[in-house]
Amino acid sequence: MANPSVHAGHRERLKRRFLETGLDSFTDVQALELLLFYAIPQKDTNPIAHALLDRFGSLSQVLDAEVEELKKVPGISGHAATLLRLVTELGRFYQVDSAQRTEVLTSLDACGAYLVPRFFGRKVETVFLLCLDAKCKVLCCREIGEGSVNAASISVRKVVEAALSAGATTVVLAHNHPSGVVLPSADDVQTTRRIAAALSAVEVKLIDHIVVAEGDFISMAQSGYRFDDYLLP
Repeated sequence: MANPSVHAGHRERLKRRFLETGLDSFTDVQALELLLFYAIPQKDTNPIAHALLDRFGSLSQVLDAEVEELKKVPGISGHAATLLRLVTELGRFYQVDSAQRTEVLTSLDACGAYLVPRFFGRKVETVFLLCLDAKCKVLCCREIGEGSVNAASISVRKVVEAALSAGATTVVLAHNHPSGVVLPSADDVQTTRRIAAALSAVEVKLIDHIVVAEGDFISMAQSGYRFDDYLLP
């Protein structure tokens, strides 16, 4: 039987090392091992961390895994699985909170930087509408729709209603591509034109549609896409 004092000493050393140097010098196994200390008391979490990485392939895939899949790994309880799932969600909360401290967005790049954190860790296409006033001050940023891995349902009516209820002068549409391909699709372009037309009818201007993938983004406006093609004969 393992000596509990050995595990206790190891835990304290790993915690102290983290507090002194951060995670930069840690391996993926050690980072998982440290995290699991807080869900699995009085047990060696190193073999469990190895088992998680063996099953899912990488640290990011472990943290992205569903709770029920995590619980299939020996030693992972519902409590431990919940803690692992919390990491990615909490990371998104942190990034969004940090980004939204900027109240005025005076460039398309600034809009992109503001929006990207909202897609951190998302596995399905999700659509957000960023509403700005005439001075480029952020009025709100609302989730408009969510779809499968390959498509998101965007209600033109819902976009218009959100813009009007916020009192927006201009808006930026944003959605993600979980596939990792950041380039806009043909459907993205057509949907953008329909939304731009509907917004123009209520005197709100769509200034950009931002596509996000793997922490990066592309601005359709900066890439030369026109949102006013619906005005052409």
